[in-house]
Amino acid sequence: MKIPHFNVLIEPRDVTPDVLAEPGLDGGETSFSRYVQARAAGDHRLVGLPAFVMRGFRHRCVLVRNDSPLRSLEQLDGARVGLTGWPDSGNIWTRALLRAAGVDLTGIRWHVGPLASGEPGKDRLGSRPLPENVLALAEGTSLVDELAAGRLDAVLSPFMPPELFTRTSRFRHLLDDHRAAERAYWTDTGFVPGIHLVALKREIVEIHPELPAALLAGLEESKRLWLERRRLLADTTPWLLHDLTESALLFGDDWMPYGAEANAAMTRAFCRELHAQGVWPDPIDPGLVFPEPALTAVPTP
Repeated sequence: MKIPHFNVLIEPRDVTPDVLAEPGLDGGETSFSRYVQARAAGDHRLVGLPAFVMRGFRHRCVLVRNDSPLRSLEQLDGARVGLTGWPDSGNIWTRALLRAAGVDLTGIRWHVGPLASGEPGKDRLGSRPLPENVLALAEGTSLVDELAAGRLDAVLSPFMPPELFTRTSRFRHLLDDHRAAERAYWTDTGFVPGIHLVALKREIVEIHPELPAALLAGLEESKRLWLERRRLLADTTPWLLHDLTESALLFGDDWMPYGAEANAAMTRAFCRELHAQGVWPDPIDPGLVFPEPALTAVPTP
């Protein structure tokens, strides 16, 4: 099948856009969690592409104070834990690690708020009723401040506070060797968790039905070129070449494959977690997420 040519204008954003709320956008980066929940609710206004432009292991996303006695996920049972958003995709994956470690999520006292003071506002709580053990931080407070003061035992965050990259940081990763835990996770599951995907408005897809497949193919080509450039210019960090080599040996040429079939196991696991964690009230059929046959695999231009 010949893929038609489309001209696509990319607009960089500091914050993930609400695609449906902006008339000037035909599509954009979208939360995996919010997209799946919309599909489960029968809202098909967005056509999600199985192209996860934001992925990452979550073992590294649990922070504690330097003087904390905590060193394992199991030790968070019954703890006071802050997180940057209750329905957020990344935090759902991180809570899944706790569940897998035998931690009772209902026994944790969750506190939801910004990682640091002054962060731009966003929907951190979602639109559905929250469990009784999930509370919002008081206005003007932050997870970093609460953790430093000892009012939280740990924080879940997809992004690291700037001071973590200093020699005087008050914080550290919960796991002393999160990379080893992440390698084991890959061996067990076969995927790196997806956080954000690209979605198109259904109205534009109805006008240009070939667009989803064409855009998916273009994103695949862009990813390939990015990897080629990184391998050629492996000097953006002192040890990037080592990381690229090690990653290729472990994952093969593509640790973030596109296409519905390549992401089927991850999609099933995510749908299961949304229900198991009480984010969504009913079991979710994974077949609802990427039903378009043309997106099963990445089309060849």
